[in-house]
Amino acid sequence: MRAAFSFMKLTHNRAVFLMVVVTLMWSTAGVVTRHLEFARSFEVTFWRAFFTVLSLSVILPFVRGRDVFRKMRHAGRFFWLSGLCWSVMFTAFMVALTLTSVGNVLVTMSIGPLLTALIARIFIGHRVPLRTWLAIVVAGAGIVYMYASQLGNVSLLGTLVALCVPIAGATNWTVTQHSHDQGYDVDLMPAVWVGAVICCIVTLPLSYPFQANVHDVTLLGFLGVVQLAIPCVLSVRCAQILKAPEISLLQLLEVIFGILLAWLGANEVPANAVLWGGALVIGALVTNELIGWRQRA
Repeated sequence: MRAAFSFMKLTHNRAVFLMVVVTLMWSTAGVVTRHLEFARSFEVTFWRAFFTVLSLSVILPFVRGRDVFRKMRHAGRFFWLSGLCWSVMFTAFMVALTLTSVGNVLVTMSIGPLLTALIARIFIGHRVPLRTWLAIVVAGAGIVYMYASQLGNVSLLGTLVALCVPIAGATNWTVTQHSHDQGYDVDLMPAVWVGAVICCIVTLPLSYPFQANVHDVTLLGFLGVVQLAIPCVLSVRCAQILKAPEISLLQLLEVIFGILLAWLGANEVPANAVLWGGALVIGALVTNELIGWRQRA
């Protein structure tokens, strides 16, 4: 399997198709969460992370070699910082889904690329072009409109928790980029495993008393394996073929897929403010990436 993964021939078109499949797998979290019967909040997060740890514990030795866990003990601080960022992302995402609507969570998360540009500018001196500043302003206006139009109907706590996801993601990218500039590349697959382990440890005591039944645990097992572990492995492979702007644009499909699946599969109709505010955010991101892509070409 390791050889098959390492030498799997991916053309550009196949990588694009595979990345679309990955975003579809990621987007199932919202609709599956809506079908849970008894599990809530931190228990939801714990079980998803638990099954992610189990599945990656099987997958990683095939993909990265049998000594993958031994190598982690000698990994540098950037690797462990990346794992910590992943744990924040895993925890905040699932808790946010239990506090507010799928659309609110996904649109809030979609500002990740713009937050990445800001954090990278502040901490490692990456230049932020004018087009990105404009995109940040437009996306910010979309977020403000989305929530201002729903005051009293949307959870402020859920929004703030969801905001932790793109902040942690932007921090993770900045850490790994800084590490790369210093000559050390963080292996993201084992870092995901570390993040899931930390998430399990932190949320376990907060999950008592367990309320999930067999139905809930089965759905959360699906999330841990199919919605998180497998697509994370596949996305790393796609990132070896696709350029960063292509990845950023394709990841936006998670917002569209996620809202549609919650709508069709859980009857969670997105508010007009989410649709219009989300359109502003996604439009700003798409325009920013396409202009940047054209300039680099």
